[in-house]
Amino acid sequence: MLTTTNAIVLSKIKYRDNDLIVKCYTQKHGLVSYILRQVSSSKKGSSKTAYFQLLSQLQLVALHKNNRSLQEVKEVKTHYMYASLHTHILKSSIVFFLAEVLSSTLKEEEVNPNLYRYLESSLQWLDTNTEYANFHLLFLLRLTKHLGFYPEMAENDENWFNITEGTFENSKTNIYAISGENISFLKQLLGTSFDELHAIKMSSKQRQAFLKMMLVYFEFHLEGFRKPQSLEIFNQVFNS
Repeated sequence: MLTTTNAIVLSKIKYRDNDLIVKCYTQKHGLVSYILRQVSSSKKGSSKTAYFQLLSQLQLVALHKNNRSLQEVKEVKTHYMYASLHTHILKSSIVFFLAEVLSSTLKEEEVNPNLYRYLESSLQWLDTNTEYANFHLLFLLRLTKHLGFYPEMAENDENWFNITEGTFENSKTNIYAISGENISFLKQLLGTSFDELHAIKMSSKQRQAFLKMMLVYFEFHLEGFRKPQSLEIFNQVFNS
């Protein structure tokens, strides 16, 4: 049947000679893979392809059949027009990195309205704000709430964080318990919003160290999660 849904683009790959397969996280259907037919063989098809930039927010009319792994897009239009996300070099590097993380973490086809609203609103925040150096860190941390492994809030005197359990502790209980600057930043980020993010001051090295910790945290709690291939380039571009 024909169905209309908002969607966020996670990835796209060329298929055969002229087709394109696009993976999206949708408002009504969860994770869906779509096929765009003959998009490389005509000007009309090429113009349709332009809609599907990473993390674009679209409205799709598609033919959905429950027994198919690939659904077919019939109509597409922009739901939210980004002002800077795909044109600003630093923001576009964040987009590329986060799209890869989301492609690796969002596996469920089940509908999750709260997760969709989170992705939609946070990306719009990034698009419209100029102080965003720590955006990706808070984005990943808040994503864990929707994925089911958000860290438990800490007491003031708990200076260790157990990555395997997602809990703060008074002492080191295993080799995956960490302390130091990363714990201080974690506590700050747990208690802040995107609008307050500018108040957390981190150097590029501190930012990279915290991101490394967050990715290890994802690896422990998400089966099949691997360090993004774009991480090295992201760190070079974003922290140079």
